[in-house]
Amino acid sequence: MTMSILALIGGMVKVDSEGRITIPKELRECLGLVPGTTVEIRLEDDKMVIELEDDPERILERMDELIEEVANNRQDTKAFGKHDPLLMDFREKIREQAQKSDSEEENK
Repeated sequence: MTMSILALIGGMVKVDSEGRITIPKELRECLGLVPGTTVEIRLEDDKMVIELEDDPERILERMDELIEEVANNRQDTKAFGKHDPLLMDFREKIREQAQKSDSEEENK
């Protein structure tokens, strides 16, 4: 499939009254976005970034980066260690969900 100019540079969209935006068809097709696709939305350097976030290891890496970033920006907060019970529980739940998703994909 050849990419259109819109797919290469993006496009302008409006936020509707419900706060939603529509990703242009060309961009959805290039990224393989279909109904039900999960994406990560975050603020980065005063820009809204939308990324496909289907790799559980990348999710865990990003979570660790965010925890460290928050800890570094607050003097009275320490970064969570790898043995923090709450963090470990959260990481385990992410891994379980990833394994469940993988199993469901294999059974299709």
